[in-house]
Amino acid sequence: MSECTHDCSACGQDCKERSDPQKPQLNKFSKVKKLYAVMSAKGGVGKSMVTAQLAVLTRRKGKTVAVLDADVTGASMTKYFGIKEKALANDKGILPAQSATGIKLVSMNMFLQDENSPVIWRSSLSTGAVTQFWTDAYWGDVDTMFIDMPPGTGDIPLTVYQNLPIDGIVMVTTPQELVETIVAKGVNMAKMLNIPIIAIVENMSYYQCDKCGEKLNIFGKSNVDSTASKLGIKDVAKIPITPILSAACDNGAIEYFDGDWLGNIVDKL
Repeated sequence: MSECTHDCSACGQDCKERSDPQKPQLNKFSKVKKLYAVMSAKGGVGKSMVTAQLAVLTRRKGKTVAVLDADVTGASMTKYFGIKEKALANDKGILPAQSATGIKLVSMNMFLQDENSPVIWRSSLSTGAVTQFWTDAYWGDVDTMFIDMPPGTGDIPLTVYQNLPIDGIVMVTTPQELVETIVAKGVNMAKMLNIPIIAIVENMSYYQCDKCGEKLNIFGKSNVDSTASKLGIKDVAKIPITPILSAACDNGAIEYFDGDWLGNIVDKL
């Protein structure tokens, strides 16, 4: 057999050279049954807000839920859940914060004296921090964990997808002409690494008039259904532009939002 010439850091092949290296192990006092990543191939599409909604809706189904905030330099999950306490630890590891309804969370903001301080790190430090959130946090028994990924297809997504046992990815986008190209980048990355895409969520899909009920395509006509079909993705969800969600995020009250736009996805997780 010829010698492998792949660069394993960017290779999706399930070969001996790829599977042998020791991967980061979940904290020994913890158990995570299902692990999903929420990804966007570009920033500014509302990926973190979608992550928070998925976590809340899953919790409402009676499951134990956790969120690992992997967006180290743009962490926002503590804001959405109204969490202000800093990280603590015991002999079992870093203690995740808990939201009002019991959702567990670890985020870089919990390690900063001032959450408005920038995290000016090179990628090696950022990827190391995300890995430690997995290995060093005492998550306990978790039915479903969501990872809020940073935008793009760079170091942190690559590290997470290669080293953590991801069950699937939820792709987030917005209704723009470039949506197919942008989504395809993330989908192709997932395919290279043999991780299934669970669904595509189109955020800011439309605005529905409070008075007449008409749906207005403020950011252009949605093409997400045809995009999903071309990419072989069956499940699609559309979230409208609504002050309800904006206010809930701003006020740290995402757990109390009223809406079930992602219900079809949550039912299959």
